[in-house]
Amino acid sequence: MTEIDFQLLVEQYYLPLYRFGLSLTHQQSEAADLTQHTFHTWALKGQQLRDPTKAKTWLFTTLYRKFLAEKRYADRFVDSETELLFVEPAPFPSAMADVLDAGTVLRELHTLEERYRAPVTLFYLRQHSYREIAEILDIPIGTVMSRIHRGKAELRARLGGTDSARRQRAMAPGKEAGYG
Repeated sequence: MTEIDFQLLVEQYYLPLYRFGLSLTHQQSEAADLTQHTFHTWALKGQQLRDPTKAKTWLFTTLYRKFLAEKRYADRFVDSETELLFVEPAPFPSAMADVLDAGTVLRELHTLEERYRAPVTLFYLRQHSYREIAEILDIPIGTVMSRIHRGKAELRARLGGTDSARRQRAMAPGKEAGYG
């Protein structure tokens, strides 16, 4: 790929990749690092891609796999003191449960388990097809559809403001921040 093509690729996909990284990590610096790593890997290996129409999928897959590798590494070193840092935010008052804004939905999306959060984010926020998501996450299309369905159901339960949904979240230690 020529330098001009690389520049166009960065211009076209930097922001979507960064946002996907941010949805996975919840940290701006980590999202920026993942995005930079993705383009660095493209600079080293992108010319090996046989089908140029798959560049978008390749970039998102690379970012996601780097995220998983870093998460696995970090999970090995989480100790009991660190776990105390992950505190669930206070639930919304019932009067506000009827008024949902994008921020509320995104906050709840970020608390989903990663296996549901990634497909839901890729489908609804990044407009990837089921096939592209299956390739990015390296899972069957049926699993993608199932995880999107379950992720939506979980979001719906959480955003419904029901006491049972809040109790379910409160009784799942370590799940509040999407870890586990």
